[in-house]
Amino acid sequence: MILVTGATGKVGSAVVKELEALKAPYRAGLRHAGSMGMDSVAFDFDDPETFGPALTGVEKLFLLTSGGTEREAPAVDAAKAAGVRHIVKLSVWGSDREDFAFGRNHRAIEKRIEASGVPYTFLRPNGFMQNYLAQAATIKSQGAFYLPARDSKYSLIDVRDVGAVAARVLTASGHEGRAYALSGPESLSNGEIARKLSAATGNPITYVDVPDDVFRQSLVEAGVPGPYADDYIDLNHYYIAGKGAAVTADVESVTGRAPRTFDEFASDFALQFKSEELP
Repeated sequence: MILVTGATGKVGSAVVKELEALKAPYRAGLRHAGSMGMDSVAFDFDDPETFGPALTGVEKLFLLTSGGTEREAPAVDAAKAAGVRHIVKLSVWGSDREDFAFGRNHRAIEKRIEASGVPYTFLRPNGFMQNYLAQAATIKSQGAFYLPARDSKYSLIDVRDVGAVAARVLTASGHEGRAYALSGPESLSNGEIARKLSAATGNPITYVDVPDDVFRQSLVEAGVPGPYADDYIDLNHYYIAGKGAAVTADVESVTGRAPRTFDEFASDFALQFKSEELP
């Protein structure tokens, strides 16, 4: 049995969809079991008492939380105590180098998993193409999106490809002790992304670079905690330094097919970016 935590988020839902396609037995660990119409069990990162029952009979754990990564540490200990035989952790691109905040946070949990003695696989994806859906409002209303990324390039990956990799790692042997750096097939700047979105929607879309402090303030005003906003700015500095531009072959080596291009993503989600009011 596979337990999928974070099953209702961007990545978790993609993992579930792939596991269902493979007809693999799984259950979703949800704060409120049964709330999403899927086979699920109560699993609340803020309530460690739910861990033991949820992990009973589980052989493989997909570890993902939308909160602070430190919340994963007790779950690792519980997985070991429950006899879980493989932990597949969703980490982040470059976590092994620990040279930006998100990477250091995830690496701390990776180290805890390594020290546990439970066989593991770390999935380290680059930025998600789907993150641009968060820019859809201004793209539709203003024909622009705003980020403090300068002219940096990154090898963005489609969340659906992360889900495909995770499902195959969870259902096959030979991935234990491995860490996969997951990228898309090309490295793109935001200017290039804007042009691809323009082509997919038929609307002119531009990328506007904004100062760090202006963007940070917009995050805080939107309800993002200050420390997380700082970490997001730190992530963009990491990209500006050129550390997110590499392209890897790990998606294809695990799944047997090339990862989706940004053009494919833009075409699939064009309606969410398209404005009928813009020329």
